[in-house]
Amino acid sequence: MPGTVGAPKVRRRPNLPLKRWITRAEFEALMESGVFAPEERLELLAGELIRREPVGTQHAVAVTLVSELLTRLTPQNLHVRVQLPLALGDYDEPFPDIAVVAGSPRDYLQEHPTTAVLVVEIAETSLRTDRDIKGSLYAQAGIPEYWLLNLKERVLEVYRDPAPDPKAIYGARYRQKQLLNPGDAIAPLFHPTTPIAVESLLP
Repeated sequence: MPGTVGAPKVRRRPNLPLKRWITRAEFEALMESGVFAPEERLELLAGELIRREPVGTQHAVAVTLVSELLTRLTPQNLHVRVQLPLALGDYDEPFPDIAVVAGSPRDYLQEHPTTAVLVVEIAETSLRTDRDIKGSLYAQAGIPEYWLLNLKERVLEVYRDPAPDPKAIYGARYRQKQLLNPGDAIAPLFHPTTPIAVESLLP
């Protein structure tokens, strides 16, 4: 495994002594070695192993609905990835429910994508993590648009315009936020001429 790199740059982390963060390269090596069972559904955030939200029936249906709708809109220079890694830094490898990324699937035979044009997280119990922690991470990575499909309240939270913010966990946040109800519609930035009904994304 490669040598260690500088500490992950996040705010409000407990200052515990003798902490040992896990790098993204180490995380990938551990996953490939079979140390962790696939059903643990781990991801790496700020150098720490985090369990992803369990995929219940509503979550699973929502992932299918969102991925199918976005795939219909995706031009040839983009493609949709479902619950696959994004390599966002030395200490961060989230597995967003949906990511629309550049190129074709074979472009990522050697490395995972390092950015996306749109990320979608679907949440029931993980709202705080998805909204505050992952939202700040995606903004820090410069991802232009982030959707949070809130199944608990049956709304779509749309975040745009990432910008620095020293008070945010990763030092960045989205300056624009829209809260959309089932009767509303939204067009992704990568295909602004075709609105999607929020109701069609909800299970």
